Amino acid sequence: MSALPRNAMLPVDALGRPLRDLRLSVIEACNFRCPYCMPADRIADDHGLEASSRLSFDEIEVLVRGFVRLGVSKLRLTGGEPLLRKHLPQLIARLSRIDGIEDLALTTNGSLLAKQAAALREAGLRRLTVSLDALDADVFRKLSGGRGEVADVLAGIAAAEQAGFAPIKLNCVVQRGVNDDQVLPLLERFRGSGHIVRFIEYMDVGTCNGWDASRVVPSAELRDRIHARWPLTALDPNYRGEVASRYAFAGGAGEVGFVSSVSAPFCGDCHRARVSAEGRLYTCLFAGEGRDLRAMLQQGEAAFSEHVAGLWSRRADRYSELRGARDVSRKHVEMFLVGG
Repeated sequence: MSALPRNAMLPVDALGRPLRDLRLSVIEACNFRCPYCMPADRIADDHGLEASSRLSFDEIEVLVRGFVRLGVSKLRLTGGEPLLRKHLPQLIARLSRIDGIEDLALTTNGSLLAKQAAALREAGLRRLTVSLDALDADVFRKLSGGRGEVADVLAGIAAAEQAGFAPIKLNCVVQRGVNDDQVLPLLERFRGSGHIVRFIEYMDVGTCNGWDASRVVPSAELRDRIHARWPLTALDPNYRGEVASRYAFAGGAGEVGFVSSVSAPFCGDCHRARVSAEGRLYTCLFAGEGRDLRAMLQQGEAAFSEHVAGLWSRRADRYSELRGARDVSRKHVEMFLVGG
């Protein structure tokens, strides 16, 4: 089989969706144990710490170059907690030099960011997303599985500002009766800061988070709650397939976003692939299994990209649109393996 040339027609999946975005996990380990992602009673403290199971930096570079051949221009590094990966700025420097990567970003819980923000920026990272589910110290500590302090995350955000990251996206997974009382305080703190707070509906990702539909707070309900305090105006998407619905605060105090995978699925415009730290491809956040890519990396980026193109062309995932149907599997990859 001949290698896919750079000027070949870019692949689309079975539903006509191109491949544009790659979420790449660099480590499975995390220093938090958030109940909706990596609950402490289900996931061992030492999970993901074995370095030999991860893709090397050389393998990662070949992988990313192969995905670029297929049309990927947006790359987001995730985990686990990616800042636990040793020498991460070195990897970022290598990836930032790949021709075709137009947007290099990273998602972090922020607890280790204060010491690393400047090095990440210098290495070539341009965008940051920080998970922040509460401002109240006790609520935050509980939501991190007793492992995190909100003061450390706020210090990380401040260091990222100082390093030149702007705007920073702040993601909050909202659960009714758990942290929905933190929505307005978060906006009170960051409204007008230039940063973008995004509220994410609690999703049935993985199999160990005890998902309960009654804890989902629909984005429309949150919008109404916020609009009653600070009037909002809808904004156009920045690009086709943007997962968050955007709204501006009246008076020019910035914007807020809503990710509504449960109440308003956006499968039809999903152009995202996910690869785990060990090199498995997942074509949906709710996929039941992944495809091992590691062996193909040894064949070089051209052969590798041809292999991935074949896998992508057979993709037909649209779980969020089918959620609740009798024949839809509830076997899902765990969120901490693919970065949410």
